[in-house]
Amino acid sequence: MNFNAPLLKPIRILLFPFSLIYAAVIWLRNRLFDKNILSSSSFNLPIICVGNLSAGGTGKSPLIEKLIGFLKDQYEVAVLSRGYKRKTQGYALANPNITALEIGDEPFMFYKKFPDVTVAVGEERLVAIPQLLHDKPATQVVLLDDAFQHRSVVAGLNIVLTDYNNLYTRDWWLPTGDLRDERSSAKRADILVVTKCKTDLSEEESDEIITELNPLKHQQVFFTCIQYGLPYHIVNHHTTTINDSVEVLLISGIADPKPLKKYLLEHSETYYEILYSDHHIFTIDDWKDILKRFNNIQHENKIILTTQKDAVRLMKFNHEIKDMPFYVMPMSIQFLFMGEDRFHDLIGKFIANFNHK
Repeated sequence: MNFNAPLLKPIRILLFPFSLIYAAVIWLRNRLFDKNILSSSSFNLPIICVGNLSAGGTGKSPLIEKLIGFLKDQYEVAVLSRGYKRKTQGYALANPNITALEIGDEPFMFYKKFPDVTVAVGEERLVAIPQLLHDKPATQVVLLDDAFQHRSVVAGLNIVLTDYNNLYTRDWWLPTGDLRDERSSAKRADILVVTKCKTDLSEEESDEIITELNPLKHQQVFFTCIQYGLPYHIVNHHTTTINDSVEVLLISGIADPKPLKKYLLEHSETYYEILYSDHHIFTIDDWKDILKRFNNIQHENKIILTTQKDAVRLMKFNHEIKDMPFYVMPMSIQFLFMGEDRFHDLIGKFIANFNHK
């Protein structure tokens, strides 16, 4: 257990007894699935699950987007998410009239970026998948977002992500740490992806991480880093640049804003921040606070910046922000060590082999 990890604040260490109770519950649940006392179901089409062992942002959304981009021109792809912190319950299919409040910010972001791809939400994947296939019978591949720990559905290919700055091998159980599943559950994965790596990660360090993760013979390990694009206006989509003559007010309600804060520290003159909890639902009072804070910045060259996930929850203030210098920072992932072709090859072979069974 890494008690020096930045997330392990004193209050979380005090919750250590509760983490032992949580660990016992998860251990028992996994053993019930292992012994088929709790049953799992499979479906007759390729299902790719993207998940992690830890709570918080390990970068699942950009990897889902990478998979959508790779597959959408070859297959009828559907994405199924839980729809975390939405205001509705049960199964729902994205449509042109739906909002982030109804399906959640991440699924809404997927739908806005890829309007021709089926996006659905449902807490119970075992129930939601048949409904999705009924609504979209032409579906050929299903991407399960954040479902690795939900073992009621057997995915044909499991991808597990772990943050370079907080590898699951160094983490501890919730609420003291961030683990929500056993470290040994990683053995059920087919692909391990170490995310948020530094761009100059050396092969020597990557080899050390692989040794620490100790993958099984069939498991492939990949390394990715964050890649930021040009910020675009939240309403009219005009782009801008961030340089050392710009002051930035960062608005963030995501699990891990540290990489973006590091980017602003390196690229802007200075930045200020208003941070909210993950998946925060913005209110009119929040907008008033943002506007007041922005107006208090005296620099003549200033902008407001937010993340793509936050942007879909801020769009309801379109009228108020359309004339403001309010920008969204696009983010994607880049595979290190020329791993993208190998990753695509594994995904392509899985689908091809599944279809030829």
